[in-house]
Amino acid sequence: MSKIDSKVINSIRFMSMDAVQKANSGHPGLPMGTATMAYTLWSNHLNASKNDPNWTDRDRFVLSAGHGSMLQYSLLHLFGYDVSMDDIKNFRQWGSKTPGHPEYGHTEGVETTTGPLGQGIANAVGMAMAEKRLAAEFNTDDMTIVDHYTYVIAGDGDMMEGVASEACSLAGHLKLSKLIVLYDDNKITIDGTTDIAFTEDVGKRFEAYGWEVLESRNSEDIEELNDLIEMAKKSDKPTLIKVPTTIGYGSPNKSGQSVAHGAPLGDDEIKLTRENMSWEHEPFFVPEDVYTHMEKIIDEKDAKRKEWNEKFAEYRNKYPELAEKWDRWHSLELPEELLNDEELFNFDKKIATRAAGGKIINVIAKHMDNLFGGSADLAGSNKTTMSNAGDFQDETPDGNNINFGVREHGMGAILNGISLHGGFRTFGATFLIFSNYMRPTIRLSALMNQPVVYVFTHDSIALGEDGPTHQPIEQLAALRTIPNTKVFRPADAKETAVAWIEALKNTDGPSVLALTRQGLPILEDVEGSHKGGYIVDKEKGNSPDAILIATGSEVSLAMDAKKELEKDGIDARVVSILSWELFDKQDENYKEEILPKNITKRVSIEAGTTFGWQKYIGSEGKSIGIDSFGASAPGPELMDRFGFNIENVVKTVKEII
Repeated sequence: MSKIDSKVINSIRFMSMDAVQKANSGHPGLPMGTATMAYTLWSNHLNASKNDPNWTDRDRFVLSAGHGSMLQYSLLHLFGYDVSMDDIKNFRQWGSKTPGHPEYGHTEGVETTTGPLGQGIANAVGMAMAEKRLAAEFNTDDMTIVDHYTYVIAGDGDMMEGVASEACSLAGHLKLSKLIVLYDDNKITIDGTTDIAFTEDVGKRFEAYGWEVLESRNSEDIEELNDLIEMAKKSDKPTLIKVPTTIGYGSPNKSGQSVAHGAPLGDDEIKLTRENMSWEHEPFFVPEDVYTHMEKIIDEKDAKRKEWNEKFAEYRNKYPELAEKWDRWHSLELPEELLNDEELFNFDKKIATRAAGGKIINVIAKHMDNLFGGSADLAGSNKTTMSNAGDFQDETPDGNNINFGVREHGMGAILNGISLHGGFRTFGATFLIFSNYMRPTIRLSALMNQPVVYVFTHDSIALGEDGPTHQPIEQLAALRTIPNTKVFRPADAKETAVAWIEALKNTDGPSVLALTRQGLPILEDVEGSHKGGYIVDKEKGNSPDAILIATGSEVSLAMDAKKELEKDGIDARVVSILSWELFDKQDENYKEEILPKNITKRVSIEAGTTFGWQKYIGSEGKSIGIDSFGASAPGPELMDRFGFNIENVVKTVKEII
């Protein structure tokens, strides 16, 4: 190792430990232990430029072990990104560019939000899938414009998480050879050594997944690390490089121990570490020759970006149609042809909204050939297969249908990675009940403003005989509590089309579509549904005696109940709320038009928990819902026994009137 390389690596270590100490909070051990392999990767392999952090063909870097965020901030600072020394000093403080864990969209150069372990490496699988799919679409025999790697630094915690296993298993199946994971194999967790809970052979596990597995003998040997990364690049499989690091490297009393993981070293120990490593500098000091050395590396990296830009300009001249498609694929704008396609609303017979969704997704795919997604082994039930789009497999990387297998959590994290990478609109599907398995990834979609579409079918007890294990009760309410997430529960096929279009228009957060197994009648007019809530069946007089508010399959029930109420002289209004979030964003005048404040006799009807409905029905209203678990029986019988019938709706309205 050269003297200057050693200086850069120690700059990373001391910036990290000083920032953690100043904040009196953080994780110094990982940056100290992984500084050498991270610097080796970034300086000699990672093609990225601070002059254009969003350069399309850049290599992606994911710090899956996001608790070690000071490693990434130190690297970003040294490689010229918009992370100043003042930002480093302000680690973990209000308004800082250097939050406790890396946050996408908050800090320049951070590719994904990490910290919940396992998510980052699973995101990276999605990024590598996106690279492979784009390469299949846009590279030509004479011009390669998509050719980048996804690099990950992951720790023991990542390797223990199930979401990482799900995603890495799929990565091996798909032979994602552009995915390279450096495994910070320090054998330390918060509670002690990994021996207390994690004694498996990780390398053999990854070999079984279909990965190339390489092993370093010395985490401080730059030349060996370089060689291993070069070997990984030549493999036709994804690669795991095991690097036997020492957590808290350089600390005389805390290195190699769990105490170095998640707490400041302390002033005394930092002083001893400075002496131990002959670092005779004050806190937050980087030697000038380090910055000079880094400027050369920064220029070399930017030269590669400029070279690619020149190549793409040539590509645009030579292949104008492909270049136009490239621009379109990397835009979030919806094609006008899609928005004007009458086939989206061409329904006249009773149909399940999942089946309607299947037809709609194929209309969308006709206009958006970058719609890239699939199902967690339920495509036949979710109705999400794009008929003429092919399957994305190693042998057919130009396919758009992804077979995720029974990997719901992994699917969600992979979708985030695809979306973060860019070039696609992406979706994933399973049963609504299994959104439980995906909640962490949906939350991260929302946190990162990623427009992932989640299609959840079999949305109520009406799915029937599979019983309470498969019947969602609290899931709709739980999903509605996630900030920056739009949840749609359409009442018929036409509302399903509106839900899909609104989901695609929602470019700064995820959308959830909850669809039925059972057939639903077609509504006459859904014009107002794009506002989230609207009057689907108006009262006959000047003012309603009561308002029935429903979603999904219960809208048609409310309309039938309204007819029955008319026989008893009760003039009701029926309101369909396709999306709480969309409706709540409307202006007060519109909301007053739909739900007048002076009409306090209100009944909500939704085949799920009644939690949350109070905001619409008020203190004088009543909710018809389910606050228990379901049962195993045919769907129509269940709906009747749980009170989703005309008689119970009429009875409830009369009670409040």
